[in-house]
Amino acid sequence: MFITVSDVIEYLFCPRFIFFMHCLNIPQREERYYKVLRGRELHESREKVNTSYVRKRLKCVRKEVSVYLTSRRYRIKGEVDEVLFLDDGTAAPMDYKYAEYSGVVHRTHRYQLALYGLLIMEHFEVPVNRGYICYTRSNHHVEEVIFRQKDYDAAIDTVNEILRTVQYGYYPEGTKQKARCVDCTYRNICD
Repeated sequence: MFITVSDVIEYLFCPRFIFFMHCLNIPQREERYYKVLRGRELHESREKVNTSYVRKRLKCVRKEVSVYLTSRRYRIKGEVDEVLFLDDGTAAPMDYKYAEYSGVVHRTHRYQLALYGLLIMEHFEVPVNRGYICYTRSNHHVEEVIFRQKDYDAAIDTVNEILRTVQYGYYPEGTKQKARCVDCTYRNICD
């Protein structure tokens, strides 16, 4: 069984998303949300526009766009917006967000990048010490995220929690941040 990197983001937002989606097979119907639609448009346009552009400021020497990767070892799969190959012989994931930079890289984004980093290391057999997020609603601000071993470990632990939830049909605690429940697609069936 594989889970997606997007599943990890959903789980970190609220662990019950995974239960409703994967244990009860109730779709999220996120297509009704404006930001989700704009984010999808952004990713589609990134695949077509200026694909040969290389970020020299980041010391990128080449890149691959929309790279779909899987790992049997970690039991994850996902599509990296860009895999940047840097002049020091390392690589880094670049993810585009239809969001504003708030001065903080959220845990969801850090774990997403770390999981992409694991996929890149395994597939391309190069070290991955950092990742980048481009916040398109903040004038394409690019934020660097330096990975530590604890980032990789925490991301893998989260993957294992999700796998246990799905395999055993465990009904997890919901998010403690109740403001997230106001606009949740599952609010009518969640207690």
